[in-house]
Amino acid sequence: MSSPIEKSCSEPNIADAAQSQVTPTTNITIRNKRKREDDFATFKKEMQTMMSTMLQAHLAEIKKNTDMLNDIKQSNLSIEDAVSYLSAKYDESQTKINKLEAEVREDRKYIAMLEYKVLDLERENRKTNFMIKNVPIQKSETKNTLIHMVSSLGESVSCPIKSSDIKDIYRIKNKKENTNNSAIIVETTSTLIRNDILKLSKAFNLKNSENLRAKHLGMVTNPNTPIFISEQLTLRASRLHFLARELKKKGNFKHCWTSYGNVYLRKDDNSEVFLITNEKQIERLAKED
Repeated sequence: MSSPIEKSCSEPNIADAAQSQVTPTTNITIRNKRKREDDFATFKKEMQTMMSTMLQAHLAEIKKNTDMLNDIKQSNLSIEDAVSYLSAKYDESQTKINKLEAEVREDRKYIAMLEYKVLDLERENRKTNFMIKNVPIQKSETKNTLIHMVSSLGESVSCPIKSSDIKDIYRIKNKKENTNNSAIIVETTSTLIRNDILKLSKAFNLKNSENLRAKHLGMVTNPNTPIFISEQLTLRASRLHFLARELKKKGNFKHCWTSYGNVYLRKDDNSEVFLITNEKQIERLAKED
């Protein structure tokens, strides 16, 4: 038998007692869950706000970069247009330059052709002329005085020349001041007469120990002054003849002469004959030796 004390201390309804004990615990658990949910909601909201801010910032950066890229793209397009324009202008300029260079080449050829034609005309006009160089100047000279000189020269070299054989005659004014000698130009009526006087004057100098002098012109003033007979060259040929003679003096060539307005050089009696046409040719011949 149980005592009354034991009965009073026993729980008549264990399930109810258990429920009454669990109820407070259950209430506490619910309150913790709500707190965690609130914290999570706050965290979620903060994350959403942060993500939204970051997204906005990212979008703004993307927009900024996009605008920058668009500006760069536009700049590149402008540069491409400028390069294309400049390239087109360059091609156009190059075409014009090529055309002008071609025209210049053609003009040079044409000018060279005209120069040769002028030289040919000058040689043609002078083919009957010869010069008497270093002739002493006399007082009160006239055409008749000069004609008499030429006639005396013809007698001296055995090549008779009449006044009718002379088309014109005149003295060249000396470029140097205070000089008493200058050249006389004689225009004959025939190339044959010109050639004869040149050939016989050269033969006279070869045969005689004393070359032609002023006395062979019938002059009594300064009679021993040396005189020189040559064909009348053009200015261009005269320059080439001077340079060719200088080359001969250096010992590079043995012979230097002119014929029909042209200048010739020859190293020795058996070597080839060089027709001198320009100064560069003389420079080249000088370097070869």
